[in-house]
Amino acid sequence: MNKFKLVFLTIISFALNANAQEFVKGKTKGRFYFAWGYNKDYFSKSDLHFKDAGTDNYDFTFYGVEASDRPGYDQILNSDISIPQYVYRLGYYFNDANDLGIEINFDHTKYVMHDYQVAHLTGFIHEQYYDVDTLITPGFLRFEHTNGANFLMINFLKKHRFHTSKSNNHVFSLVGKIGGGVVIPKTDVTLFGERLDNVFHVAGYVTGMEMGLRYEYGKYFFAEGMVKGTYANYTNVLTIGTGRANHSFYTAEFILSAGVQFPL
Repeated sequence: MNKFKLVFLTIISFALNANAQEFVKGKTKGRFYFAWGYNKDYFSKSDLHFKDAGTDNYDFTFYGVEASDRPGYDQILNSDISIPQYVYRLGYYFNDANDLGIEINFDHTKYVMHDYQVAHLTGFIHEQYYDVDTLITPGFLRFEHTNGANFLMINFLKKHRFHTSKSNNHVFSLVGKIGGGVVIPKTDVTLFGERLDNVFHVAGYVTGMEMGLRYEYGKYFFAEGMVKGTYANYTNVLTIGTGRANHSFYTAEFILSAGVQFPL
């Protein structure tokens, strides 16, 4: 069984066992939570710059490059729950009202540059200068963060409860989050016919905020539907040999997740 499934089942089993026990009355000292879910992403255009003065000789930029995500939702039940564009959250509400907190926020997003698009090219390639609209073919350039564009963030969050059922078993809240962190891509790049699927590495930074609805069932289970906006700047992307790339873009994310929380 996949390690992610083992972790998920262990957390659910713990929550079910806790939910079966009598809850100690009185104020809590905050609560931890863990959530897992999936995302759908939309990317702005970006200017993609490549440079290498070591193993090769080029310094050029494609302007207004278009890309899209690769959700892979069909793999959730068929093989590995970590193949699609997943998210996880690990957080802590640290006050008695459980409405202020901090969160480790990870988004496994996939960035795929469109093949056969036309973009304006400027710069030098092997001592030849270009300033021309160019059809980007896969044999010349293919660029993907397909094992993740990967946003790792620390978020501060605020929760506002607006409806509680008479039984206290159903609670609805608005949640806002804001934070920043690093991008950890694994970039698959083909350049001048040579391909390399690179290693994970810290390549820049990301900032963002998200807002949405949180539904809590009982004391231990919850689900969230969130809309998130980020700005990601990849300042040092590994390519071929000593080559590097850089680009930045805005992302709109739609996120659904579910999790468990543990009062202290």
